[in-house]
Amino acid sequence: MSVELINPPFLAKPKGYSHMARAGSLLVLGGVTGMDERGIITCPGDLPGQMDQALANIRAAVAHAGGQVTHIIRMRIYTTQMAAYRRCLPELGAVWRKHFGRHYPAMALLGVGELFDPEALLEIESEAMLP
Repeated sequence: MSVELINPPFLAKPKGYSHMARAGSLLVLGGVTGMDERGIITCPGDLPGQMDQALANIRAAVAHAGGQVTHIIRMRIYTTQMAAYRRCLPELGAVWRKHFGRHYPAMALLGVGELFDPEALLEIESEAMLP
């Protein structure tokens, strides 16, 4: 089975990595942050704002590969702000429903010391099974 590396033009130009890899119906998304197409973290210091941008990026990336958010089967959310994440659950839930509705894949939430981009408060890895 061959592997196709995918770098959608609406995501920041990758340097030393690919945004997505597809092997058959499996689509794997690397760590997605609240970065815009210029490579700038949107909403510095704003966890719900960064989640909004990250989920929009994921939704657009999966669509670019021919899928829908309902094809996402697993997500790992890494955050440097676990206490703030807990405090923001109502706002984060509203952001989630804006992009994913009531689709809740298998998920893990992990608190980490830091992420590669020091302005990123979260990073999300995802896997999808495309039709």
